[in-house]
This record gives sequence, C-alpha cells and structure tokens, in this order.
Amino acid sequence: MTGGPGPKVDLAAFLDRRDPENIEDSAERFEDRAGGWQAVMTAASDLHPITRACMGYHLWSMAGLGQHGDQIEAAVTAARIAASDGSGAVFAPLAMGGAGGLRASGLPLERLDRWLDGMDSAILTAMRHLDGIEEWGVRAKSAMAQLSGRTPVALRKVLTEWPLTSAPMAEALTGASRAAVQRNLIRLEERGLIREMTGQGRFRMWRIDI
Repeated sequence: MTGGPGPKVDLAAFLDRRDPENIEDSAERFEDRAGGWQAVMTAASDLHPITRACMGYHLWSMAGLGQHGDQIEAAVTAARIAASDGSGAVFAPLAMGGAGGLRASGLPLERLDRWLDGMDSAILTAMRHLDGIEEWGVRAKSAMAQLSGRTPVALRKVLTEWPLTSAPMAEALTGASRAAVQRNLIRLEERGLIREMTGQGRFRMWRIDI
C-alpha cells in the first residue's frame, strides 16, 4: 500500500478507479469528484499526516466519493495518507480499536479526538495480538518438536504470518504436498494449536489458537 503513486498524486490511479468512456455528466465522473477532494487535501498539506488522514476520511462522503456508504476506500486512502512522508503512522489499524474512531459525527475537533483515541486503542490491541502470536510460536515449536519433516516448521511460519490459512494456500506457501499439509493441519488441531474457523467440510480455513 505504500508503493506506487499515492492519493496525493492521483486518487483515481491509487484506487484503480476509471470512469466509463460514455459518462458525460461531470457530477458522475469519479475523477472530477476526486479533484475537489484532492484540492482540499492539498490545501491542508502543512498538517501532520495523521491529522490529514482523519480529515481526508471525513471529507470523503462530503466530496461525493462514498457512493454506496462504502467506507473501505476512504479508510484505505486515509491509511496511506497517515503513512506518508515518513513522519506518520506506518502501522495504524484503526478498525481494531472499535468503531468509535471512524464515527462521522460531531465537530472537527471531536472527530479528530476520536480518531486519535481509536488509533491508540487499535495499536494497543494489535500489539497485544502480536505478543500473542509470539507466545504461540514458542508454544507451537515445543509441541511440534516430535513432528518429522520440514512441513511442520514451514507450516508454523505460515500460520504466524497469515490470520487465516487454507490447505491450498499453505500448500503454495510451504511447497509441501496437499496431503502433507492436511495431515499436519490435523495434527496441529489435535494438539490445540489451531482452530478451524468455517465449520465446513470444504473450503476450510484455520487460524492459530492464541
């Protein structure tokens, strides 16, 4: 997300949004609506990246960019802005702190306060989760010590790096056979190290049990 042209340069390119050639009404063209948003954001270039990120997120719907109540693009754009210039927040998973930081109500200062509080809460939540993953890795290494072959070690690495893992995904990332991956997933589940999340017989996904 930090590579390539950012929203400051070309918002449409950043989001890979292109208008159909037959649109004539400028009010319907994404690039025209994006131009207004970018102009306001450029005028606020002296603000800190985290403050600009909050501003950009809350200006999104006002600029007519959130067409169907979809705030995913607004949140992704805000994350890129927050990480810009090397002086922002490279890691700010705001949604992990609850919905408060993203609530669009109140005065600008109230919104910024909620944004900063939400970011603080999200970072603490994320750090606790990362600590849990690290602790799981130590526990898993001990519990898997007697499992033979390279697949258990490779699978443990995949499970710590991805929040959800399927057998085909683990097969591709570890280079092991499907049978070896499935066999080891069953072993890890039996040892209480991972949980199957879908409850289905097909298209199953596992995650570590922190």
